[in-house]
Amino acid sequence: MITRSLIPCGAAAVVLALAVGASATPANAATPRPTNLRQVVESLSGPDGAPGALAQTHDRHGRLTATSGVADIRTNTPVNPRSRFRIGSLTKPFVATVVLQLVGEGRVELDAPVERYLPGVVRGADNDGRQITVRQLLQHTSGLPDVLDYMSPLEVLKDPLRHWEARELVDIALPHQREFEPGKGWGYSNTNYLLAGMIIESATGHPYGEEIRRRVIRPLGLHDTFVPTDAPGIPGPHPRGYVRPQSDLVDITRLNPTVAGAGGGMISSASDLNRFMAAVLRGRLLKPAQLREMLTTRPTGRTSGSEYGLGLEWIPVKNSSTCKDGFWSHDGDMLGFSVRTGATTHGRQATVMVNLNPGGGPALDEAMKATLPDALCGT
Repeated sequence: MITRSLIPCGAAAVVLALAVGASATPANAATPRPTNLRQVVESLSGPDGAPGALAQTHDRHGRLTATSGVADIRTNTPVNPRSRFRIGSLTKPFVATVVLQLVGEGRVELDAPVERYLPGVVRGADNDGRQITVRQLLQHTSGLPDVLDYMSPLEVLKDPLRHWEARELVDIALPHQREFEPGKGWGYSNTNYLLAGMIIESATGHPYGEEIRRRVIRPLGLHDTFVPTDAPGIPGPHPRGYVRPQSDLVDITRLNPTVAGAGGGMISSASDLNRFMAAVLRGRLLKPAQLREMLTTRPTGRTSGSEYGLGLEWIPVKNSSTCKDGFWSHDGDMLGFSVRTGATTHGRQATVMVNLNPGGGPALDEAMKATLPDALCGT
């Protein structure tokens, strides 16, 4: 089944929701769109994948959305093309954007020590907020240990509705040795962004979620995007979120997102994430100086050759007329959901979601690695 509706996007544009097995070309496209979304979602769902999958691209021609599998394994309800879902670490670009806005307002300094904004908070083992800067938090060059290295998902499954304070989570990580001397390496750490959220509150007097709503969500009209604090549900149409601790799927849709906080607690949709990425790269949210800071990268050391800026990662791509030399991206993994979002500098965005995490196995892991290059740069 194919559904169509017209939306404004400069000129008229076409939104298509494809059930797997159908095919369509936007009526206003002069040539076939460079996409293989049907293959993307097929590779993500099924016996070796997640219960359900969704992929959406957006460019000057409009949106193309493909879904596969089911949103609920009990009812076999298909995945809604307008689904909302937990976005995990895709919360980080939102947090980084707000911190950089505060930099542009002179309320935070990127190269000031964390100690200035959070006196006495970063202590433990050889971790010291007097030696770590705000920039190093946002770029994952602080060396701080990752709280998730010392928290098992099974612990959360035992009490999914428990409230967690950001300081409580930070204090789980800080007694452990740092990974490297600040500024001397790169290492992804959720602890960095828990602290960045605390800095937003210190600088503004408001919770990080309130500032994200005021500065990003409302100005961009992101009607599917939420910072839910303690609310355990996902409002509006959404798939169930599953984990596979052993052989069977466990429904973890309802949980208290404070367990991820500023490192990964938000909810959004594919269309909202694509709009957000476009707005960031077009300079709608940051002044030119702060956007340059965000997009100034350093190598991650990953085999992909990726480089990390301040809340965004640059993924190099070879031999692609669509993506040229690469695209900006971020992953988002949260209990129940795994999401990938990316955008080219030439105005194309893509988001891919599956409703299983963790427990997908090697086949799903490999398929997820290929999702954004396929969706953004495929032919």
